[in-house]
Amino acid sequence: MFVVILTVVRIVVFPILLKTAAHKRSVGYAFGKLVNEMLDAFIYAGVFVFMLIRPFGVQAFLIPSGSMWPTLYVNDFIVANKAVYRYSNPKVGDIVVFRPPVTARLSNDQVDAQGEMKVDFIKRCIGTPGDLVEMKKGVLYRNGEKVDEPHKAYSECTDEHPEAECQNFRVLSPDEKKQLTMASFKLVLWNKKLIPLNYTELDANAPSPRVENFVESSAPYHVAEEFQIPDPDDQRKAEALPAQKIPPGMYLMMGDNRNNSFDGRGWGLVPREWIIGRSEFTWFPLSRMHITR
Repeated sequence: MFVVILTVVRIVVFPILLKTAAHKRSVGYAFGKLVNEMLDAFIYAGVFVFMLIRPFGVQAFLIPSGSMWPTLYVNDFIVANKAVYRYSNPKVGDIVVFRPPVTARLSNDQVDAQGEMKVDFIKRCIGTPGDLVEMKKGVLYRNGEKVDEPHKAYSECTDEHPEAECQNFRVLSPDEKKQLTMASFKLVLWNKKLIPLNYTELDANAPSPRVENFVESSAPYHVAEEFQIPDPDDQRKAEALPAQKIPPGMYLMMGDNRNNSFDGRGWGLVPREWIIGRSEFTWFPLSRMHITR
């Protein structure tokens, strides 16, 4: 829109300058010529940025939630490399910007008139096509091998008056972490569909997951309504199913803030064509400037 407005002004100014006779050219003409040249520069820069750099190169994104804390804070600005995935595929460990499936919606405000998501998410790539990914009581396994996750955190919101999205967190102490009811996770074929399954010793993909004690303030998992299994007998049948590999062209994403992230464990996989770019670094605030890995 900004480039369009400048172009309109440029179209108006240029004919006036062109028709001004040499003997009538005054300070106003010189100023108009300067404005005309500046408009040219802004228009060319705008076209370069919005038609070349932004769609095919890099783009800035604002972090709206704490799901990637402490790697990324709420209101961090990051630069995403959109070119890298034009000649390569996402790798395990990449921090990825993508358009999520509609099962990831937290409110109808995130969905457009066609029923598609209109917001972008940012998570870490945990699994790629062909990977067998499982979590056993919070511990990640990929293709049967335990995975070290130095970036992973378990946290508690420290906002005095929490809003819809928590802004600040603290890392739980080892003793506090032991109090959590840790969920397990795998992909299973349920009713001929591949679904994410979260389960504990108490239930699996339950609409209201139970906890083992009253110390924990939040449920051990959050599952999209489309994947919930209300019946306890069906829950145990689903839990007994074998884990499935990630299909071709699909990716599994999770947040670093593991107990405060609604991610692929709850809403499923991301198609390759919905992946936008890889986060490279934060650029604002300046005190938070760092490479994101």
